[in-house]
Amino acid sequence: MITVEEAEKIIQAEIKDYGVEITPFEHALGRVLAENIKADRDFPPFNRVTMDGVALNYSAIENGISSFHIKATQAAGDHPAEIHETDHCIEIMTGAILPPSVDTVIRYEDLEIRAGLASVLVNHHTIKKGQNIHYQGRDKMKDDVVATSGQLITPAIISLVASVGETELRVKKVPRVVIISSGDELVEVEQVPLLYQIRRSNNYTVKAVLQQNGVEAAMLHIPDNLDVTKKHIQECLLNYDVILLSGGISMGKFDYIPQALEELEVKQLFHKVQQRPGKPFWFGKHDNGGLVFAFPGNPVATFMCLHRYFLPWLQTTLGLQSKPAAYAVLDHDVHFQPDLKYFLQVRLNLNHEGRLLAHPIEGNGSGDFANLADTNAFMELPLGKHNFKKGEVYRVYPFNGIV
Repeated sequence: MITVEEAEKIIQAEIKDYGVEITPFEHALGRVLAENIKADRDFPPFNRVTMDGVALNYSAIENGISSFHIKATQAAGDHPAEIHETDHCIEIMTGAILPPSVDTVIRYEDLEIRAGLASVLVNHHTIKKGQNIHYQGRDKMKDDVVATSGQLITPAIISLVASVGETELRVKKVPRVVIISSGDELVEVEQVPLLYQIRRSNNYTVKAVLQQNGVEAAMLHIPDNLDVTKKHIQECLLNYDVILLSGGISMGKFDYIPQALEELEVKQLFHKVQQRPGKPFWFGKHDNGGLVFAFPGNPVATFMCLHRYFLPWLQTTLGLQSKPAAYAVLDHDVHFQPDLKYFLQVRLNLNHEGRLLAHPIEGNGSGDFANLADTNAFMELPLGKHNFKKGEVYRVYPFNGIV
């Protein structure tokens, strides 16, 4: 067996650039930007009013004027109005362009409006020249970069690219992924299983996790038959960049996947990792560049390996910066005897002091998939130690929101 760190290093060495493609900006959420986006004009493009109220020339305030005739009313999107008298003002709305003849906006809350007159209610000394105005180019100037290549496209990025008129975006291609489950004991979700059967769920779990990370994967199920297994895996090696296998890689008499991969000349880069869950994890590479992540069939093992190994590989492949490591405080003693790195299921929460606490929810082993619904992270407990004390700090891998 190899260590978790060795397995991670081997996987991270298999990084490949899958190129770029163009997609409509409204379909780009969750993808990775492959170009710099520049402002097509200043941000904001004009001196923009930020409060509903009246716009006037500050020189009137300096001269002690407190009552103003409303010359015009200007909404956002209107052509700018103008004033020519010191004691005139423009009733103006948030988002409107500031007319050249005025330089200060006083909000409604500081005014009294009556019969075409606006009277200033606040002390003149509290009014500042240029207040309540977002000046042209204050955020970005024309041709400034507003979003950089390599950024994950979030709703905020969608807003930015829409505001600069980019209708299509160059994004990083995601690898073509197929999820393969195996085993004669597995039946379709809609079927009523016999006493000795179970419904397939691992493949749907993996597919859902990938969807959360911008990858739409195909799914396939193969029976416990060597020839059929070889045929389907061979087809997948020709049509996909990555195969994610769940089950069939242990030492069972009907675990044909390692043999099928060997006969199809998929080079084994490692098999078995010093960890629980997921010790039988298999990873390999075909000469055509295709990668195979073969996870143990137990649901918790599949789920953990997916988050600990595949998702970091995917992020590196897409050029995303690695997420900062997260750490939490163990809030109960834990004993673990085997000489393996232990990925303990925990529920993370923040206490009133802002400390991230990890509450162990150990469940009933790697087959206890129901236990995953009660947890939101794995805590990585190191090799060479068996007793882990309350108050000790270890790395965590969150997979749901922290509460």
